[in-house]
Amino acid sequence: MLSQLFTHLNVTLAAVIILALAFDFINGFHDTANSIATSVSTRILSPRTAIIMAAGLNFAGALMSHKVAKTISSGLVQGSIPDYVIISTLIAAIVWDLITWYFGIPSSSSHALIGGLIGAAIGYAASLDIVMWGGVWKKVVLPLITSPVIGFALGFLFMKILFELLRPFSQNFVNKWFSKLQIVSAAWMAFSHGKNDAQKSMGIITLAMISSGLLPKGADVPWEVMIACAVAMGLGTSVGGWKIIKTMGVNMIRLQPINGFAAETSAALVIETASAIGAPVSTTHVISSSIMGVGASKRLSAVRWALARNIVWAWVLTIPITALMGAFITMAIKMVVG
Repeated sequence: MLSQLFTHLNVTLAAVIILALAFDFINGFHDTANSIATSVSTRILSPRTAIIMAAGLNFAGALMSHKVAKTISSGLVQGSIPDYVIISTLIAAIVWDLITWYFGIPSSSSHALIGGLIGAAIGYAASLDIVMWGGVWKKVVLPLITSPVIGFALGFLFMKILFELLRPFSQNFVNKWFSKLQIVSAAWMAFSHGKNDAQKSMGIITLAMISSGLLPKGADVPWEVMIACAVAMGLGTSVGGWKIIKTMGVNMIRLQPINGFAAETSAALVIETASAIGAPVSTTHVISSSIMGVGASKRLSAVRWALARNIVWAWVLTIPITALMGAFITMAIKMVVG
């Protein structure tokens, strides 16, 4: 595969691969908070240790499956599309990620990429028919709506159950044990994040290779692509994303080790289920809503709802804005290249 890729490599395909790996790198530091914010804020792990753990497990998780990548490469857009459409997709997603990172807003890298792809494809075809709307509804919109709701509900119920089970025990006893258990839940969250999020770039590169004729329609992700994306995700995670870590781990609610354990475990369950069915959910949406659910289980006022409202608005706006950006960039390139 490597020799075939180098033989057929052209400027636009090379640009797709570079931009996809750059997106994966940015996704890594943008979404680092998904797996380590609660562990850092409860002081269970130092920032350095948490990031090293998250980077390694993001890498490992990215190699475990390619069902989500298959959805991206063959389940959203019909027919072949030129490389510049995929380039437009990636530019839109990268710009949105950097804007939301700058303002410390935990938006979805996944939905930025999918929104960019939908908009870029429509801008290229000048028609809505190029989008496989059934696949978008089933694999994107439904998980977009249901996964945060399930994350919130699981976080709320799991925390309530833990409160009841641990009522006879002292706070010191609870903190001692959950200080250890939260390391396990943070590790699982990091693994599940890599398993779902790194696959989006794998799918984009595979889509470009299919469009270039290097792979047949519906082909599996080449192992070289899996490794490259896993490395990029791991390296990005190692850089860290401190603004978003602060938003999620400190500003949203005040967390104890037991709260972090409940939020991370609930989120990891949702993300693992989504990965198993090939649904590209937002790990950001899921962990954010799980944290809100855990906070609300204590009392509604424990959650800073004004901040939560801003986060939800970012969720709602991500796909429409990146779709418009992707369409605009594609039409601009199309005018130049004819």
